[in-house]
Amino acid sequence: MRKILFISLMLGITQLPVNAMGKNGVVQRGDYLQRSEVQSFITELSKRDDFTSEELQSILAQAKRSQKIIDLISKPAEGKPWYEYRKIFLGKKRIKAGVEFWKNNQETLERAELLYGVPPEILVAIIGVETFYGTRMGTFPVLDALMTLGFDYPPRADFFRSELEHFLLLSKEESIEPQKPKGSYAGAMGMGQFIPSSFRNFAIDFDADGKRDIWHNTADGIGSVAHYFHKHGWLPEQPIVIRATVKGDAWKKLDGEKLKPEYSLQVLKKHNVKPSKKITDNENLSFIELESKKSPEFWIGHENFYVITRYNHSRKYAMAVFQLSQEILKKYQKEKKSQK
Repeated sequence: MRKILFISLMLGITQLPVNAMGKNGVVQRGDYLQRSEVQSFITELSKRDDFTSEELQSILAQAKRSQKIIDLISKPAEGKPWYEYRKIFLGKKRIKAGVEFWKNNQETLERAELLYGVPPEILVAIIGVETFYGTRMGTFPVLDALMTLGFDYPPRADFFRSELEHFLLLSKEESIEPQKPKGSYAGAMGMGQFIPSSFRNFAIDFDADGKRDIWHNTADGIGSVAHYFHKHGWLPEQPIVIRATVKGDAWKKLDGEKLKPEYSLQVLKKHNVKPSKKITDNENLSFIELESKKSPEFWIGHENFYVITRYNHSRKYAMAVFQLSQEILKKYQKEKKSQK
């Protein structure tokens, strides 16, 4: 009887006028169901995935539009110049907390490196940049974020509707109530801030307790980040990025915005780019130019730097992760040495 009543209520909701909005033009809970594009989305998913239309109506009726989400995604931190962006992630508190996180999870980090080849300092730095070591995982309901961006942010609507589909699927696969998970304004979740498609493809149960819990289980959080890097081609014990110097103006002909390594060492040298350390001439490299207050910084990226950009498609992000990892490593080793 309850099921019949529930379906009747859902069908009643869908008969409201499409494209309607709540008071003062703000979408309230349930209002998304009144929009034709949302109903089309529900129809598509009920045909393609293991959902009934009634299930989807019930879940999406809980979603609410957030203007704050629109505002935040319109002004990402990556828009800042490098010298300002760097300050966000290279503070003393984050470095110190990273060392403590490493100490508290040493065994798990070592096991992750053994299985996937990713060094502890990189795993710690990723989690440090993303969520300050699991302490700032986001306050936005993931369902609200993905609905808002999927249906009220035209520049990337297709992407976020795809992520919404992944989120609905993972909620069913992991037996998670869709209304409960919270994350970033872009719908990223857990310690490593996985978007739903990344969760489904790369999150792992690293402590064999039968669950993939990247919110509360530190082992799963660490293991999932390591697995992600491994699957994206991380090369164990290989360099990441090194400083470079330039002469003249020939370097300006190089593309400092490219993420994928495409230049040989010979090509870089022909453009008067000199590495600060010896590099073998059998790999592709990237040329990186970053803003500093006085003059540009120049770097040469290896394949592993490119792998970091697979986590976030930003040279600034990858450089912040690298530099934080080195500061954490330095302090960790110093403290370890002083204890002997």
